[in-house]
Amino acid sequence: HLPSMRTPAEMIVGLVLCPCGLLLTLTGTLAPSWRQVSLIPDQPRDVVWEQGIWDICREQQSTHDRLCGQADELGYFEEVPVRVAQGLMPSSLVVTLVGLVVAALGVRCWQPEPRHLVAGVAGLVLLLSGLMSLVPSSWYTQELWALPAPPGSTLSVGYSLVLSYLGSCLEILGGLALALSFHHCCKE
Repeated sequence: HLPSMRTPAEMIVGLVLCPCGLLLTLTGTLAPSWRQVSLIPDQPRDVVWEQGIWDICREQQSTHDRLCGQADELGYFEEVPVRVAQGLMPSSLVVTLVGLVVAALGVRCWQPEPRHLVAGVAGLVLLLSGLMSLVPSSWYTQELWALPAPPGSTLSVGYSLVLSYLGSCLEILGGLALALSFHHCCKE
């Protein structure tokens, strides 16, 4: 049996999707726009608050004046979904990095044959990291309108939350693709 010089398709898919998911999840974690609060009473009509898991920014849209580090007068950061996101999102990023390192060891970069078992384990780790970021994103979305906001204001989903969702889904799909490497172990 001669070794194949081609990298299996599932490994390529996993190694493309997971770093993309990592970038989206990283942006979603750091950017302060999980929720937008607009039409705030006693504020100009074009003022929007962008609430993330680490910061609250105030932007006046007509002049594009943006000021971050706003005081949390409503106890937004004390809410359980925000606290869970503060813990799970960075943890997910670390687990993703570990999974990508293990995947690099499993995929044949410098060897004639890939290590299917190692790539499969990396897939499971990356699947776990995707689930770790999907849970807080989903919970936050579920509680979006229950989190404290000024009465009478309008709430909407921010782009950071969408990026976190997309990144989570890409990591899950990439992890599943790499986990298909276990199939080769069974055949051997």
